[in-house]
Amino acid sequence: MDAQGLRQIEGDAAAPRNFRYFDYVMTAFVTILLLSNLIGAGKRAVVDLPLIGPWPFGAGVLFFPVSYVIGDILTEVYGYAHARRCIWAGFFAIIFMVFMATVVVALPPDAGWTGQAAYESVFGQTWRIAAASVAAFWAGEFVNSYVLARMKIWTAGKALWTRTIGSTVFGQAVDSALFYPLAFLGAAGWTPGQVATVAVTQWVIKVTWEALLTPVTYAAVGFLKRREGVDVFDRGTDFSPFAKAGSAPSG
Repeated sequence: MDAQGLRQIEGDAAAPRNFRYFDYVMTAFVTILLLSNLIGAGKRAVVDLPLIGPWPFGAGVLFFPVSYVIGDILTEVYGYAHARRCIWAGFFAIIFMVFMATVVVALPPDAGWTGQAAYESVFGQTWRIAAASVAAFWAGEFVNSYVLARMKIWTAGKALWTRTIGSTVFGQAVDSALFYPLAFLGAAGWTPGQVATVAVTQWVIKVTWEALLTPVTYAAVGFLKRREGVDVFDRGTDFSPFAKAGSAPSG
């Protein structure tokens, strides 16, 4: 037992364990992930900053970082193996969303329906953007979860803010570095400078969001740990994205 009365368990012991609130957290994670990708991924917005002027940014950045906050909570509370399950669930959910949108948009519209152009504009993501989104999410989330799990061991479970922000710095850097170049570099209306500016801006905003939401993360982590009664440390965990729950570490 630690000072908070929580029983410390290893990651391999947590992997097959059924937790009370895990399904709810996973549902929130996948829901926010899908909505942020569907609604905001393709729009480039702009704000007029004092002393700087117009500054473009990806609109999805306003809400997508919440999925990273939940990802941090998943790894911190339930361990890397459970976070891995959620990342794969989100990965396949995005793929199905893209497939469904493609099929529905491609269906011939009824002659009396006038919304096809608007429907294509909103839901007709190109395969390039969809592939970039899936790749960036997959890589960024696994980097985020890995860094947080490792840092939890290095910090002995103390100073939660260092690992939530630190993991986001790395995870979001990978996400931003992959998504915008893969999705928009060379596309009409996007110069290399704009792609770089939006990618860096997205990374800065996401990390800032993570820092600002630290009190929320602390509250959620504290509540869930008390309810679950355990504190998971990923010592000896197999961090391969393709490992099965409860498998022995490789190497």
